[in-house]
Formats: sequence, structure tokens, C-alpha cells
Amino acid sequence: MYDARRRKILAGAGAAAASLLIPELSFAAPEFRLKFANIMPDNHPLNVRMGEARDRILKETGGKVEIQIFPNSQLGTDADMLSQVRSGAIDYFASSGLIVATLVSAASINGIGFAFQDYQHVWQAMDGAVGKYVINEFSKSNLVAFEKMWDNGFRQTTSSSKQIKSPADFSGFKIRVPPSPLWTSLFKSLGAAPTSIPWGETYSALQTHVADGLENPLAGIYFAKMYEVQKYLSRTNHMWDGFWFLANRGSWERLPEAFRAIVTKNVNQSAIQQRADVEKLNNELTKELTGKGLQFIEVSPAPFRQTLTQSGFYKEWKSKMGGELWGLLESVTGPLA
Repeated sequence: MYDARRRKILAGAGAAAASLLIPELSFAAPEFRLKFANIMPDNHPLNVRMGEARDRILKETGGKVEIQIFPNSQLGTDADMLSQVRSGAIDYFASSGLIVATLVSAASINGIGFAFQDYQHVWQAMDGAVGKYVINEFSKSNLVAFEKMWDNGFRQTTSSSKQIKSPADFSGFKIRVPPSPLWTSLFKSLGAAPTSIPWGETYSALQTHVADGLENPLAGIYFAKMYEVQKYLSRTNHMWDGFWFLANRGSWERLPEAFRAIVTKNVNQSAIQQRADVEKLNNELTKELTGKGLQFIEVSPAPFRQTLTQSGFYKEWKSKMGGELWGLLESVTGPLA
């Protein structure tokens, strides 16, 4: 349960402080009891808004569809849960596109370094042709991807040892990244020494200096208390990250069509609401994190993007993504190399 300060921040972001326990409603035993899992804390807007969707789904199906929420890596790492949703051990899973790209490579397209200038361009791509392309690729892997991505925010860079102001400051810098080829490639191209560490192990890795820094949206840094083991935060905005909401195809198709429509409507509705929560929350957290001792550093993205161009990063990832998907991305972002 989050403290009064976190409750105040989430309220300011427009997110209701909902319990993740199944509400006491006067329904008979559900006909479909489904599991939804993710790595985020229970008080993150992803889980708060999904709790609201769960309640609406239970009510609108007359108590016949109950979604149980398992936050905070309760059912394992992202890799574990991806395996479970594929096998049907869990029904729904929300994860970064860069993580699930181990299965569907196109899903990491949103993480191309310094591609998006702002949220307008993000949603133009991900609610448009880029997102539709990725959804189709998920369908080839026996997963159903919902139409609306959930927001995790633009990612920033933190450090316990030095200020990151330019690409040269990344030289040899030990930075924690999630287990994803694109994340590793991005920071190697900037001259850093990335190390892949699951999110649940990141705090201790920073505490023991296995890594000297990490990159994450402000909300992730705040809710996981990473400010306790970091000193500087450079506002690099080096990538936008979001959550794909994925369903096991077999589990999904066992639901009657009317119930699928109710689940789809409510999950997508909560995704839209959560986007507004996260954008507002990340805008408000600068003051909170400054108060916790983090020193903010404003940086220009241009030198970082130039370094990626010179290193061949964009050329490499255009080749990996394929000309069609890359072209859809650049139709929104403009040329990337």
C-alpha cells in the first residue's frame, strides 16, 4: 500500500487509488477467472487503471469474467511471464515492446533512440500504421495484442558517479539496461558499458555498484525509490517506452465474443486514461525527485543522435526492422540517419 505522499501524487495525476484485491460484489462464482501479470508496482498507474478495468469488466459481465492482477513481478521476470502467457499459464501480460521483441522483433520499434520528439508523434505512430504493423506481427506468434498501448514514459538517465551531459560522458559508464538487444545496442553505440539486469534486481545492483546508473522513466525511478542510490538525473529523453497488453490466443478465443468485446473496450479505455496519468505524473515528479536529492541536468539530444548516426546504429536497426516498418516510423519522425 503506498504512503500518503505517493497517494497525493497519483491523485494529482488523475489516477484513482484502487486496491488490487477483487472487490466484494454480489455475484456468483465467475465462469472465467483470468490472470494478468506485470513487473510494475501495485501503485503504478498501469495497475491502478487496470484495477478499474477489472472492476468494470466484472460488473458488465454480470460477474462471469474476473481478472486477477499480479503486479510487482509476483509471477516472475518479464521473460518468465512472456513464456507463461505464450503457454497459457497466465492469460494477460503487459510488457515493454523492447522486452517482448525477443519473440516479435518488430515490437521494439518504439525504442529506436531519439526517434520521437514528443507524445504527439508517439501516439501518431503507435495508434497508427506503426502500431498496426506490430499488432499483426504479434498475431503470427499466437498472441493477441490490444489496440491501445499503455504509457511508460520517455526514459531518462541517472548516475551515482558523474553527470551525463554529452555522449563523451557515457564512455565506459556501467549502465543497467533491461534484457533487450536494442537497449544494449543503443548504449554501446553511445560508448557506455551496458549490463542487462532484471528490474527486480536493479536497486541492489546500483547499491552495490554492479552498475553506476540506469535509464528509466521518472515514474519508475520514483516508485522503485531509485533516488536512494542515485545522485544525478540527465533528462535525455533517449527513447519512449510503453506497454503492450498481450493475451494468450487460446484463452482469448475461449471467451464468448460478447465478453471479448467488454474486455477489449474496458482495457483500451483504461489504457487511454493511464496515458494521461503517466504524462502528468512524469511532469510533476521533477519537484518530488529533486526533493529526494536527485540533481536534474538538462541536455540537448542533437549530439547523442549524431553519435548514433556516426556509429551506424540507425543503419543497423533499419536493416533489422526491415524497410517497410522503418518507412512507417520515419513517416512520423522524419529521417533518422
